[in-house]
Amino acid sequence: MSQLLLNHLAGRSQAGSGAGTPLLDPVLGTELARVDATGLDLAAGFAFAREQAGPALRALTYAQRGALLAAVVKVLQANRDAYYEISTANSGTVKNDTAIDVDGGIYTLGTYAKLGESLGERRHLLDGEAARLGKDPAFQSQHLMVPTRGVALFINAFNFPGWGLWEKAGPALLSGVPVIVKPATATAWLTQRMVQDVVAAGVLPAGALSVVCGSSAGLLDPLQPFDVVSFTGSAETAAIIRSHPAVTHGSVRVNIEADSINSALLLPGEAAGSEAFELLVKEAAREMTQKSGQKCTAIRRIFVPEALYGAAAGAIAARLAKTTVGNPRNESVRMGSLVSRAQLASVREGLAALKQHTEVLHDGAGQAPVDADPAVACCVGPTLLGARDADGNALVHDLEVFGPVATLLPYRDAAHAFALVRRGQGSLVASLYGSDAAALGSAALELADSHGRVHVVSPEVAALHTGHGNVMPQSLHGGPGRAGGGEELGGVRALNFYHRRAAVQAATAVLAHLN
Repeated sequence: MSQLLLNHLAGRSQAGSGAGTPLLDPVLGTELARVDATGLDLAAGFAFAREQAGPALRALTYAQRGALLAAVVKVLQANRDAYYEISTANSGTVKNDTAIDVDGGIYTLGTYAKLGESLGERRHLLDGEAARLGKDPAFQSQHLMVPTRGVALFINAFNFPGWGLWEKAGPALLSGVPVIVKPATATAWLTQRMVQDVVAAGVLPAGALSVVCGSSAGLLDPLQPFDVVSFTGSAETAAIIRSHPAVTHGSVRVNIEADSINSALLLPGEAAGSEAFELLVKEAAREMTQKSGQKCTAIRRIFVPEALYGAAAGAIAARLAKTTVGNPRNESVRMGSLVSRAQLASVREGLAALKQHTEVLHDGAGQAPVDADPAVACCVGPTLLGARDADGNALVHDLEVFGPVATLLPYRDAAHAFALVRRGQGSLVASLYGSDAAALGSAALELADSHGRVHVVSPEVAALHTGHGNVMPQSLHGGPGRAGGGEELGGVRALNFYHRRAAVQAATAVLAHLN
């Protein structure tokens, strides 16, 4: 039997009492490790974090907590090579995709370390200016933000075991709130190893960072009213979390990032082969293949003017045809595998459903994986679908296939395009492509209400833009409606989730002591 990965809870390493769930190499099919949380005293672990780590973190200033994050960054950088090896083995990612997860997580954490330094030697944040409560200015109201006196529980998805931890943990720890993370089982090794390294380095107070690997049974039961939960995953699981008594009766604060049918839109007025057209084609192909399409922000629908449907189909398909798929250890491979056989089955099932309503513009299903056994490896080639009737095809606006799959859709005019994009019912991101600054700005405003982020690409930023699906810590990550209604990152805005807002009504002299 392979090694059993340890949990870290209540300030110490703990093994589950069961046989454990195996973690597999999705390309080779070999067992890598096992995880198990059977028998853990979750209530004691939550209490330790809440009662021991919480006060220790809150005793520090934002600048001091930022320095802790900077120390964590150094630990992660020192072990970076090991993280790359784990990601390749457990997630089946090529080096460029591993970098998004590992280096992206380290960069995001470093951003919040610097933010802590900028917030200075404070332990609370002021929210706006003091406001008079009457004619006499001697009695006023000042809103402020103070860290919540609870635990931050993270229930994370399988696609970003590194970045998914640190994009949440950075703002939480900077706020003074201890973290307990439950990574998705299939790819839990990277999260577990990162937490293990940080805990072993002793750079955080005991219990400030914990990890529970394995079953999530009973994980929500120890939650108390001032705890918070951040979840990334399916809408079905999100509904279960929202209906838990800790949420419905205890008012535990919940942040959800769920399903998202993201869009890329080429604005009217562009010709086939124009710079804006080529930027759309390049980004669509990249988003379909990056991390094998296993990104919550990946492009799922591509909208182009009716007259450009054929040209776009040919151009995107030509790029996809050059993508080699297979064993990420082979230097010729540009796209690795899906994370598991279960995910492979899910993608195949979803793809089969979409194919009943679309035409296949590029079929990667029959592509033989490089240096991998197709009977074992969880590999699938990129598939571009098309639906000429974008109005009468409900499924393409509703079904997210979490893999290298996207659908090309034509539109008549700008108003028609915006209406089609909104049929996603709320998304994490839409990207716009064009060369008319006024039209791009107007389109961004038109779609802002139904998206957490609008990524605008014009020729002058061709070499500068950060990418449709790349989540930057300076910008908001989240989305309304079916995307979950949550908000993460966005610079200092991320701290709001881990703070409580209160109004202090007092004499002006008293309020002066809050500054």
